[in-house]
Parts: sequence; structure tokens; C-alpha cells
Amino acid sequence: MAAVRKRREANFEVLRVIAIIMVLVLHYLSHSFAEDGSFGLLSLKQNAGTRQFVGQFIESFCIVAVDVWVLISGYFLSKSDFRVKRIFQLLFEIYFYTIGVTMVMQLVDTANVAKTDRIYKTAQFLFPVSSEHYSFATAYIWLYVLAPVLNMGVKHLSRLQLKTTIIGLLIWFCIIKSVIPIVFATDLMGYNLDWYITLYLIAAYIRKYNVRVFGNAPLSFLVYIVSSLFNFAIFSAFYWINFHTGRFNYYATVPYHYNFIFVLTGALGLFSFFRNIKVPRNKFTNFLCALAPFSFGIYLLHEHLEIRDNWVSWISGFIGDVPINGLQMLIHMVLSIVIVFFACVFVDWVRLNLFKYIERVCHNTKLFVKVAEFDKKIASDKDK
Repeated sequence: MAAVRKRREANFEVLRVIAIIMVLVLHYLSHSFAEDGSFGLLSLKQNAGTRQFVGQFIESFCIVAVDVWVLISGYFLSKSDFRVKRIFQLLFEIYFYTIGVTMVMQLVDTANVAKTDRIYKTAQFLFPVSSEHYSFATAYIWLYVLAPVLNMGVKHLSRLQLKTTIIGLLIWFCIIKSVIPIVFATDLMGYNLDWYITLYLIAAYIRKYNVRVFGNAPLSFLVYIVSSLFNFAIFSAFYWINFHTGRFNYYATVPYHYNFIFVLTGALGLFSFFRNIKVPRNKFTNFLCALAPFSFGIYLLHEHLEIRDNWVSWISGFIGDVPINGLQMLIHMVLSIVIVFFACVFVDWVRLNLFKYIERVCHNTKLFVKVAEFDKKIASDKDK
């Protein structure tokens, strides 16, 4: 069992890196522009060309990234002890980027966002969680805080009770919105804590009862492929209907919501595939595992308010504008992702070593000792 656990941990480290690369791809597509100023993805109000369809096809396979990330987090956190230290680490990492990047850009006079609406933007930098400077990071912090409560539920509910709870949440947050073509006030497209809690409980259920969601690894990967193709087919069909009739303006976007049914099945398929296969241990996979600790930092840096809308154009200044041709756009995308990925890894490597140094210097200070003592107290008190 220990060997299986270690193998799965390594597999999920590889998958976490793949997920953050998918996120970079999604953001590249959403921020890339054609010469006429239209988005790289299919616009419901324009006649799409090869470039738009290629971009949309790629997005169909990458849209599962956030769901996969939360599933991995739920899989591990559901069996982990609650640590206040970890919450502080996440908060300090967020502040390192929200404040640190802003200060650097102000010093070199390249900051743009803070020049307008200074009071609100300052609040976004000083209170990044409450102001949703990063929407995912906000929900992720809250999910981590709620993890002990969720874990107690997973521990003490019967299998039937937990399964019923998950099914109820799926009906409410996923199935209804996937089949009814109207906007619901309670539906936030899966960008919210409600959906992340649902994914967390699914992953916890899979781990607790060792559920093989789709049987074996090949079938799991097939589910991921078919789900992604369904997403692309459904969007393309409703794009065509909307472009010619003006109808289904909202529902044409639903296949790319995190809580759409085929996004969920695709994420579960990819998650189950990496849970069941034996990823070969070689220099390449070891390299990917070594990159996994930088995944959250990659997200925080490239999604900073001062950077998120600019990094594609900055990179285009080095390698040229985003091409109109689909194949050339694909090459441009790969080069852009490689550049921003390793640039972010380098910055987060500096951040990680800086944090390690601070922890070594300050580990005997009152604050660090108090936090360590509190975590020990929580761990000893959890079963009472």
C-alpha cells in the first residue's frame, strides 16, 4: 500500500504540472488577439476562421485543468492534518506576488492598473483574498480553511450518506445547469467555493473507498478524450445556431464552464487515468515532479493584475504577433507557454528559497513557535 501511495503521489505531481500548463494555455487563448482585434477563441458575433477553431479545439481539452487541480487537492487534503502554518504559507505566497510584483513594477514605472481607481486597486493588492485578486486563490484558501470540517464529514458519514450528499450537490451545481439553457442566479460557472467543495468531496470519496471511477486507465483516458470532443462539438453546434439565429447566446458558452457535465467527466477521466497508471520514473518525469512545487506560484505570477492582460503581448514583442493561421498560432502558443512557464518557475524558485531562508532564521521566534505549538495542539485534539 505504501508503494502504491507513493506512486500515486508522484503521478499526481506530474498531473499538477500538466494542469498548470493547461491553465497557461487557457489564458493564452483568452488573451491572444487577431489583427482585427477579435479574440483568439470563437466569438459568437463573428464568422470564425481556422485560428478560432484551432483555439477552441485546444481549449476543449484544457478546460478540465482547474477541476483536476481541485480533485488532486481534495484527494490529499482529505487525509491530511489541518495546519495553520500551511494557511500562513499560502497567504504569504499570495502577498509576495500581489505586493512584491506591484512594488517592482512601480519602481520601473511599468504599472498600469494602479494608475486608475487607486483606492479599489490598492485594496485588491492589500486584501487579495477578500477582493478576489485571484479568484481561484480566494476559493482555494477558503477550501483549505474548511478542510477540517469537510474531513470530519467524510470520516463520520456512512458511504450512502456521503454518496447522497455528493449526488445532491452534483444535481444542484452541475446537472441542472448543464441541461437547462438559462442563467441561474446561483450558478457562478464553477468559479466559486460551492463547486470546489463538491469536487473536494468527490475526491475524498474516491480515496476513502478506493473507487475506480471509470475502471481501468485506458477507459479513463478515453472518457477524457470523448468528454473534450463533446465539449467542442456542443459549443460548435450552438455557435453555429447563435451566429445564424442569435439564439442560445448564453448556452453556447456553457460547455466551457467548470461545472458543465462534460468538463466534470473529462476532469474525472484524466484524474482517474493518472491515479491508475504507472508513470515511468525517468529523468523527464523526475523533472516534472521537481517543478510541481512551483505550480501555484506560476498561477499567481502570470495572473497578477498588472500582468494577466499583458504577458501575451509582451512575449509577442520577442517572437512576433499571434498569427492568423491555425498551425502558426499553435507554434506561437507553444513558444509563449514555454517562455512564461520557465520565467515563472525561476521567479517562484527565488521566492521559495527566500521563504526557506526566512523560516530557517525565524524558526525560533515567538510567532513561529506559537504557530508550531498550535498545530501540535490541533493535531492532538482532533480525535477528542
